[in-house]
Amino acid sequence: MALFVTFEGLDGSGKSTHLERAARWLSESGVPHVVTREPGGTELGGAIRQVFLDRRFQGMDGTIELLLVFASRRQHLLEVIEPALAAGRHVLCDRFTDSTRAYQGAGRGVAEEVIDRVDLLATGGRCPDRTLLFDLPAEVARRRGHSAPRRRSGGVDRLDAEELDFYQRVRDGFLALAARDPKRFRVIDSLGSLESTAAAVRAALADLVEPTR
Repeated sequence: MALFVTFEGLDGSGKSTHLERAARWLSESGVPHVVTREPGGTELGGAIRQVFLDRRFQGMDGTIELLLVFASRRQHLLEVIEPALAAGRHVLCDRFTDSTRAYQGAGRGVAEEVIDRVDLLATGGRCPDRTLLFDLPAEVARRRGHSAPRRRSGGVDRLDAEELDFYQRVRDGFLALAARDPKRFRVIDSLGSLESTAAAVRAALADLVEPTR
């Protein structure tokens, strides 16, 4: 059975890097899969992503953010995620609704019941089969997100620019989600070396390459 696997964590946690490495590993192992991301994954989603991350819109509140990401998410499900799963391909997705709960919920203060209602409308409550949460201290994530190379390349977006207390609220939100659903979440310490984190990712996804009998 094809699995919907999400990679979550703070900006700067290394989740995107390790998703790319995991995808190469699956390709080398001949495992059919699709790689995608949120917001984005479709032409419409890409346009929404540009608006969502644009630093010109720094004053955007959490509810506006919520509506934008769920609009992108619905199109993403209809156009990419569900068709891939139906065709028997695993989906590796950089962020999904857990990010909304952590960033717009814990970070911005949007009520959980509001997120639940919009999630039900936009996705029918679609939940990943497995979530890899890349965890590290908030101050380390923020420092990585503000590294000199990233600033020089213009890669510091609207959320990267938030203060440390925002990063901490988001981290706490992610960890609370993982504690509530330990069967789905694999919490991965991404403070160590690239190779040690990559090994933990492979362990968390080993059954995709060598299915249990």
